[in-house]
Amino acid sequence: MFNKIFAYLKNYDWIILVSIVLLIIFGLAEIYSIALSNEDLNLLNFKKQIFFVVLGMFLLFFISFLDYYNLRSFNVYFYIAGVLLLTAVLFFGETIRNTTGWFDFGFFNLQPVEFVKIFLLIFLARYFSGVSVKLNPLKYLIISGLATAVLIALVLLQPDFGSALILFALWGAMVYIAGFSKKYILIIFVILLLVFLGGWFFFFEDYQRQRIMTFVNPGADPLDRGYNVTQAIIAVGSGGITGRGIGFGSQSQLKFLPEAQNDFIFAVIAEELGFFGVFLIIGFFSVFYFRLIHHIGKIKDDFGIYFILGAVSLIFLQMFINIGMNIGLLPVVGLSLPFVSYGGSAMISCLIMVGILESIIIRSKIKG
Repeated sequence: MFNKIFAYLKNYDWIILVSIVLLIIFGLAEIYSIALSNEDLNLLNFKKQIFFVVLGMFLLFFISFLDYYNLRSFNVYFYIAGVLLLTAVLFFGETIRNTTGWFDFGFFNLQPVEFVKIFLLIFLARYFSGVSVKLNPLKYLIISGLATAVLIALVLLQPDFGSALILFALWGAMVYIAGFSKKYILIIFVILLLVFLGGWFFFFEDYQRQRIMTFVNPGADPLDRGYNVTQAIIAVGSGGITGRGIGFGSQSQLKFLPEAQNDFIFAVIAEELGFFGVFLIIGFFSVFYFRLIHHIGKIKDDFGIYFILGAVSLIFLQMFINIGMNIGLLPVVGLSLPFVSYGGSAMISCLIMVGILESIIIRSKIKG
């Protein structure tokens, strides 16, 4: 048994693990910094985030020692579990900031959509790895699209537009990875436009429409709808090269920046650690992506290849949208920065995903 564990550890991609640990450390440092502005200094969120990290790391190592290939057999069950979780949260979930998307367990709130992202990734990776899309592309596009649409519809009912956008983008990325022709990619963009128009008139709440209008012109109402974006841009711009120092960011410490530890933690990093801190954050993410892509050529299992490329797409999309929100290039849609932002569900789900990725890498090396 110990020889087997040693063999697994020997074949670990420690560079991937170190890169995400460094991202987590950056996040913990800024969550601690934000906690300093609270009068009671109980550091509750900081302590909770440490707990989530420890639990997530345990699950990461545990899952990495399991054979990822078994996920193929349970892909439909994962999908059904996702549908059931998203349905249950609509009836029994807690409403936070106008979104009914959490189960309240006292010590922490569980957000099922974070785990549904992995479930959908497993389902799509298994589906596309088992078919030849060139034989009947329209059929496979429709089936995968309808399966994804069910989850998106349930998420929009919460309503959580940001997560729904990520699920749609993940499907689009997997369709591109599967090798569909350009005309089908065009169909996806048309679907996206129709979904947006349908959402604007039938699903979006007033505050969601306001967020999009704020993106178009954040300066039109800087003290109300454009306040978050304006303060984030100020924070990013005031950091300079080296930043103001941890605990000395005026926007976060004086509470000018709402949701500083969640949606806008990138702005806090930019203000307190400056361009240097931003460079390191983007650098660690880049190492994570390049190391995963580096392994693609050594993996002979199509499911493993699809999962890795899908995971890279999923993490990259969330990172890109979050940073875009913080610098005013994209509308605020309530997406956290992977491995960095405060949030137990997002942290644990991301670390579970890394565990599956490590499992794929380890077995590709052992099997040769």
